[in-house]
Amino acid sequence: MPEFKFFDRDISWLLFNGRVLQEARHETLPLLERIKFLSIFSSNLDEFYRVRMPFLLAKNHVEKKDKPTADSQKPDNQLLPAQQLIAGQLQMFGETLKELLPLLSQHQIYLLYGDEFPEGIKAIVTDYLFTQVMAFLQPKDLDSEQFFPENNKLYFLLNMQRQEIHRTVMLNIPSDQLPRFFTVSVDARLYIVFLDDIIRHNLGLIFKDYTITGCYSFKITRDAAIDFKDEYGGDYSKQIEKLILKRDAGLATRFLYQPEMPLHSLELIRNKLNLSSASLVEGGIYHNLKDLAELPVHREDLSILNWPGVKLLAVRQQHSLFNQVLEKDLIIHPPYQSYGTVLRFFNEAAVDENVEEISVTLYRVASDSKIVNALISAAKNGKKVLVIVELKARFDEANNIKWAKKMKEAGIRIVYSAMALKVHAKIALIKKRKANRIIYAGLLGTGNFNETTASFYTDHVLMTAHRGIMRELDLLFIFLSKGKKASTPDLVKFEYLLVSGFNLLEQFLGLIDREINAAKKGLPANITIKMNNLEEKVLISRLYEASQAGVKIVLIIRGICCLIPGAKGMSENITVRRIVDRYLEHGRVFIFHNQGKEEIYLGSADWMDRNIYRRIEVCFPVYDPKIRKEIREIIDLQLQDNVQAIMLDQELQNIPIKTSGISVQSQREIYLLLKNKTHEL
Repeated sequence: MPEFKFFDRDISWLLFNGRVLQEARHETLPLLERIKFLSIFSSNLDEFYRVRMPFLLAKNHVEKKDKPTADSQKPDNQLLPAQQLIAGQLQMFGETLKELLPLLSQHQIYLLYGDEFPEGIKAIVTDYLFTQVMAFLQPKDLDSEQFFPENNKLYFLLNMQRQEIHRTVMLNIPSDQLPRFFTVSVDARLYIVFLDDIIRHNLGLIFKDYTITGCYSFKITRDAAIDFKDEYGGDYSKQIEKLILKRDAGLATRFLYQPEMPLHSLELIRNKLNLSSASLVEGGIYHNLKDLAELPVHREDLSILNWPGVKLLAVRQQHSLFNQVLEKDLIIHPPYQSYGTVLRFFNEAAVDENVEEISVTLYRVASDSKIVNALISAAKNGKKVLVIVELKARFDEANNIKWAKKMKEAGIRIVYSAMALKVHAKIALIKKRKANRIIYAGLLGTGNFNETTASFYTDHVLMTAHRGIMRELDLLFIFLSKGKKASTPDLVKFEYLLVSGFNLLEQFLGLIDREINAAKKGLPANITIKMNNLEEKVLISRLYEASQAGVKIVLIIRGICCLIPGAKGMSENITVRRIVDRYLEHGRVFIFHNQGKEEIYLGSADWMDRNIYRRIEVCFPVYDPKIRKEIREIIDLQLQDNVQAIMLDQELQNIPIKTSGISVQSQREIYLLLKNKTHEL
């Protein structure tokens, strides 16, 4: 048996981001959609520098220290390949943006990109500078001890002179406090001006006593990782609030600067700001182009028309949703179907006088969460409400802390997970008294209880009253309410649910082994899995073993994929698809042939080290025959996609699917399937 090989996770992720960039180059897409994909690419790359680049820099430092210099750039060192890959993608990004700007002007929309202001808008822009922008400008001399550039904020380096006096000034671009774009309509033309340029073109009005000899944009990206400690005696939320403040002071991983910046200015700022460890990256004159997603243009002819979420026909408006779930399982597939049914589940529980308890896990909460407001109402209506709040959801810590405080003030019992363990499960449980007994109904999902992300993340939410699953949900909430890690995997016995830290890894390995045993007997054996990321080597190795035994394995992996498909002697029977379309593919689906009696699981868990070993995840079986059929139909449509899907080859490159038949865009077909489907109770 050959030694198993794995693809590097960071290179894999960057290749996924390259697939996002490819969407911006598709001439068949509406213009504003292409620009949106540029913004997604930019946002993704920023997160890579904040989260993964610190790891690569540290790894590179250790390898250079431990190995001879000639060996420090061996293929297993991924810093240089990652940097080279990023450089090529950034060049493509710039070329694509330059192609799109003239297309905007064909529609009388002028995004001024490094251009002088037309005479007709100068007075309006200057007035905006005086009345709005100047209130937020905070120039600092580079030598000032008060100047410390914040993470991912925008700045100018200004060289200025007055007689014999030379100054180097850092000037903030307040895009975190003002819109990045300012619009002016003149003679049926819409001019869109960068906030950067409003400042750049009016520096003489800001620094009246100086001559500006140079103006160069830059930003610094810092390590966004937060080091959580289990051994902490105080309030976890207070610790996290302090750590969030330290995030902006983290190690600099990237210094992104305007190419025209003189070498002496570049070296001066590097030395003054202690940026020796940061990657130097030449960018354009504008940074944070994720803001292109907020381009103030509202033209339906340049955008994809919305697919309004379909109402779930199986839900009867005049009857209690709780009681309908008692009758049979229901499933919601947002955003194709309206998230209103999920909101209704919580809203009804909040006012139902017979509901006694509500328990829920919250990982990423909407900024104006209707679900949290329903929970607050429930508590004020006299119900016992338990909320497991994950304060360590990266970049959502502050928002989660805000809501946790509000819920605690309303009388909700708030529990935070152990500091080194994240609760990523998407589960809720309602207990209701009926005829002197307690009955249960629950929600189990693949995505967060967040009505905002539910509008563009594809997920699945199961509503069920299955007794075995409800009993185990109750046991899990009892465990989670203690805010501690499991002392032993046998602490809670799960028969129906797959819970990481308890039985999830063991059960998935067992499900794969069952297919292996069937294949060895000459029986049909196949596995179909859809998830966001595939990294964990124990599970990948077992998939390799299954492939070698003859099990047919079909994977739909959106992002990171460390499994190498189609490799001789290792993975000939494994194919990997990737789908990038208008919605973010987010659902996790696991289908095992089981000699024709398919077992289907949904859940919150990707197969990554963090999900398997350092989080509480929940995957759950689907028992209802109609729902199982519906899940299978959705997955089959995705396997037929030859428009937005690509295949990954042995180098994990994005290979288009060639076809001479009918074009299938799976997200569109899934929407139509669910729109036209009728449900009978």
